[in-house]
Amino acid sequence: MSTNQVSPLRLGILGGANIARQFTRDVEPSESVSVVAVASRSDESARAFADANGIETSFGSYDAMLASPDIEAVYIPLPNSLHAEWAIKAAEHGKHVLCEKPLALNRDEAERMFDAADRHDVMLLGEGAIGAVRSGQASFGFTVPNRDKNIRMKPELGGGALLDAGSYPLSLIRLMIGAAPQSVHAVANWAETDVDIALMATLVYADGRRAQLSCAMDGANHRMATIVGSDGTIDTEYLNHTSEQTQGHPYGYLPSQMRVRRGIAQSVAFEPVASQTGSGFFYAAESFARMVRTGDTAAIAFYAQTSLDNAATLAAIIDSARTGKTVAL
Repeated sequence: MSTNQVSPLRLGILGGANIARQFTRDVEPSESVSVVAVASRSDESARAFADANGIETSFGSYDAMLASPDIEAVYIPLPNSLHAEWAIKAAEHGKHVLCEKPLALNRDEAERMFDAADRHDVMLLGEGAIGAVRSGQASFGFTVPNRDKNIRMKPELGGGALLDAGSYPLSLIRLMIGAAPQSVHAVANWAETDVDIALMATLVYADGRRAQLSCAMDGANHRMATIVGSDGTIDTEYLNHTSEQTQGHPYGYLPSQMRVRRGIAQSVAFEPVASQTGSGFFYAAESFARMVRTGDTAAIAFYAQTSLDNAATLAAIIDSARTGKTVAL
């Protein structure tokens, strides 16, 4: 290694969920990030995960890994209800934090997480062709497996369609609108465990723009968004992970589906748009490492505001769904 090269960010994983396995697998080719440790609730489970996924070090508790001077940053794929607790503890140990969605259960949690990151000088990251954006619609849903055991069905762990599937369309809507909504109105169907199993919401913005979000855990897999501008339209599946293969990818990844209409008339044909293929985990980890190594505080400030907006919006949407009333942010 030349003296000008920056060493990979040494990252540990808190917990051994399935998504942690996918993250480890897809980040392995990175030259910017190295997954060097995993922590679990016992030495046995941590060692088993480490051995199965080619990780050099294991810890029998989350606290033990946070106390290790060899770990620079952590990835948190824990249940939604535990994100704030362990992101704050990681910050207090001087670790940078890459946290799974949703970043937090509400804006108060998110603010405490960013406050801890600021106080301990670490970074916390939570993942013109059509003119001015006027409106958008975004959806994501699937059938949740093993409903009697799945953590998505447990309200005490932050379960429900909105916090799981709904985080994706909301993030896309926040990206395309560029602001938090002024008010939201939502309706939901409720599962036997009292989590939302399917939900739809309308978001209204101070400048009159609007967006619609839908998410579900009781239907066939579907993922699509339409972004309507003053001069054109974009349709996209906004997939997490993409491949150039239409079939046979070892992890089931598929080509990106995106098209743009550069015009306002129906007679204007849509054009396909190609994007770089690969794992979203890989790109997120590389971006996280780049911001840490370069001290890109401007990027972190942008993502922090986005995360706070999204946390407040998620809380308002579920409040509206439960009360049947329009909720102002």
